[in-house]
Order: sequence, then C-alpha cells, then structure tokens
Amino acid sequence: MSANVDVNERPDYDQVLQDIADYVLNYKIESDEALDTARNCLMDTLGCGLLALRFPECTKHLGPIVEGTVVPHGSRVPGTSFRLDPVKAAWDIGCIIRWLDYNDTWLAAEWGHPSDNLGGILGAADYLSQSRMANGQAPLTMRDVLEAMIMAHEIQGCLALENSYNRVGLDHVVLVKVASTAVVAKLKGANREQLLSALSHAWVDGQSLRTYRHAPNAGSRKSWAAGDATSRAVRLADIAMRGEMGVPGVLSAPKWGFYDVLFKGQEFKFQRPYGSYVMEHVLFKISFPAEFHSQTAAEAAVRLHDQVKGRVDEIERVEITTHESAIRIISKVGPLANAADRDHCLQYMTAVPLLFGNLVAEHYEDDFHAAHPEIDMLREKMVILEDERYSREYHEPEKRSIANAIQVFFKDGSSTEKVAVEYPIGHRRRREEGIPLLESKFKANLATRFPAGRCEAIFELCKDQAKLEATPVNAFMDLFVI
Repeated sequence: MSANVDVNERPDYDQVLQDIADYVLNYKIESDEALDTARNCLMDTLGCGLLALRFPECTKHLGPIVEGTVVPHGSRVPGTSFRLDPVKAAWDIGCIIRWLDYNDTWLAAEWGHPSDNLGGILGAADYLSQSRMANGQAPLTMRDVLEAMIMAHEIQGCLALENSYNRVGLDHVVLVKVASTAVVAKLKGANREQLLSALSHAWVDGQSLRTYRHAPNAGSRKSWAAGDATSRAVRLADIAMRGEMGVPGVLSAPKWGFYDVLFKGQEFKFQRPYGSYVMEHVLFKISFPAEFHSQTAAEAAVRLHDQVKGRVDEIERVEITTHESAIRIISKVGPLANAADRDHCLQYMTAVPLLFGNLVAEHYEDDFHAAHPEIDMLREKMVILEDERYSREYHEPEKRSIANAIQVFFKDGSSTEKVAVEYPIGHRRRREEGIPLLESKFKANLATRFPAGRCEAIFELCKDQAKLEATPVNAFMDLFVI
C-alpha cells in the first residue's frame, strides 16, 4: 500500500462516548439522597439566577436576539417575562445562574459548576412540555428535570475527577457542553445513534480557552461562558435529532482528534463508573458568592473580624494557608480591574470579610471597591502559604476538603489565633448544618423578585419532594414568570 494515503475505515464511536450514551439511556436513578440533593440544588440554582437579575451587567445579555421575536410555546427565563426559543433560553438561564459565582461547585482534577447544566435542561424541558400539551400529549415532569440534573452532574463530575482541562488551557465549560448535550438529547427522545452523534459534535466543537478566568485577563465572560456552553448543547442536540451524522473518532483519531489536538495526546482517565456520586457529594455555595476555593478562607475571615476591626492600621501581615489549586487559580496581586476580577482573587475575598464581617455580591462592584482603599492596603500585607496536607486531601475521594486557614499578625508582636476551616458549610460533611441555611438563602433570593405569596408558593412546592417531582415542567415554570 502506498504510504501517502489514509486508510478510510470508519471507526466505531469512541468508548468514552458510548459509555456516556449508555448511562443516559439505561441508568435508573434510585438514590433518594441524589434526588433530595437535586431538589435542593434546583432551589439554590434558581435562587442564584433570580439574585443576578439585580445586576444590569447581567440583564443586558437577556432576551431574544431579534427584538420582538415571538416563539410559540417559548421557554421561560425565571424572574423575567421572556419567552424564547430553547437555545436562547438556555443561554439566558445559564447566564443568570452563573453570573454571581454563587451556584454549586465540583472540585477535582478539573473544577466546575454542574448546575450550569440547568440552563439547557430547563430551556429544553419547558418548551417540550408546552409543545406536548398543545398536541394532547403528557408533559415532562420535574422528576424528569431532577433526573437530568443528576445525570448531567455525574457526566461533568466524572469527566473532571482524573482529567485536568485547565492544565492544557481549556475552560471547564467544555464539560457543561458535553453533559448538557447528553441529557437534553435524552429529553428530546434521542435514540442511541442520535445521542452518540450529538456527543461527538460537542467534543469536536472548538473549545473555550481559560484566558478570561485568569490574571491579567479575568473578566465577565466567565459569568456567561457556561450559559453559552449549555445553549450550544441544546443546538447540537437539535442538529443530531434532525439526522446529522456523527464524528465517531472525535476523541481518538490520530492527529485530528481531541486527545492529540487539545489534550497533549493523553486519553481520559476514569475513577469510577457513572451513577449518582457527584450529585450526592456536590458542594453548595451557601455563605458567600465567591469562587469556591476561597469559601473556607472567607468563613475563617468572618470569624476573625471582631479581633481585627478597628485595628487595620496595626496589621503587619496576614498569613493565608491554603492548597495548591487555590494558589494556581485565584491567588494574585496587583490592580483588580472589575467585579469578575475581584471575585476570583483569594486576597480580595479574604480582605473584605476581615474588614466588614461579611462578603456579598455588591462587595465586588466598582463603587464599593473605590470607596474602600483599605481593602487593597490589606491585600498588600497578605502572604500565601501552601499546606501540603490541604493540597493532598483536596483530591482524596473520601475527604475532598477545601481547606484554608487565616492568621493576622500585628506590629506590636501580637497575633490572632490561626483559624482553620477545612470543609465549607456547603460540603456533604456539613449537610445537616447547611441545608437550613440553603433554604434561607433561597427564600431571600425569591424575595428579591416576587411578592410574598408567590415566594411562599414556590418554596412550599420545592420543599415537597413528591409533589415537586409530579409537577409538570410548564406548570413549575409558570410560577417564575414576571
């Protein structure tokens, strides 16, 4: 055979794609813990989206691409009056969910926010439910949504356990695109071939760089990147459902596949089979709208506030003991250009609660930052130290700690105690303590958008697992229309 020709034997779909497709099509969700956690995740995620509607930099992105567009059975964007096509609705829902960096988190070799997938799930499910009812068919129920959430969490989380996309410069929203594509295709009724085709196109897409998450280019794209990814998933699922052929060797093809082009020739590694592990272990951001690697630092800083207030000028240095991932992602010095820059700065997210006793979304805004020059003065006095145990236990499957410790030293030689927090309040190990606070967070976020009676109706429905699961998706979404 001539050496200057390709062997054109079309391969089977990569096993990674087949495993995802078989999981989505065949796995039965039976974990009560996963379903209960998904219900709490639904509440928390929607609440984060409602709170984001208070910020014009977020809301400027919302609405139809062409003003005045009318979409029959259009998907609703919670907290607004928009009825959009499912692709743009997914974009908008994903955007508001992620804007304040306040929704759930998964930390492993790769990081991410699995509830970002709810943009595509709700965008597709609301449209499908309305369309089915219009045709005399049964709508999707919120049980379908919760199961899709569990599966999307599992796909994104398991792909992240042993595979670091950030280390090759790729943003974690590639996993949102893949996970959303899988579960949206299932909601749309995809068969195995259609689902495999959709997944292959999610991987073959050009993938986002992490440039917008890191100094010196951190900016607001990181707040809508996941909305963009989950929206693209809805579009890819639609393309596959129209009979578009797939790209079976998208990952493994020599020279042209994802592994060789974007992953330094390495194949994906897997720690465990797909089930419901990720939803059961997901981390909630309950206390602070802040990048998750800083959550325990902010909690420790709040505890130290009373020992520091009124003594800021006396501080010599602040030692922050942390783990390798926090150092790599959010430890930075120098001017912070915007709110998105500040909510990814470990030093800023520690300084604010030390000084003010709390950390809320408004603390990242330009006017607040400009009014308080003492924040940057305190940042300059911070020393970042790595604790190797913190770094090691961050990755251990049965621990998955996200530890930080803070100690403040004064010019007179005295110091505060060293306050260490190894597990944030949103961790599985602190569920009993955390869920009542998560519910309070949801109530407060509902109250930013709806009258008291509506808030109570939504909360009571979301608290009742059986009633929520039986509720048609379109009826659930009706409650969130302005």
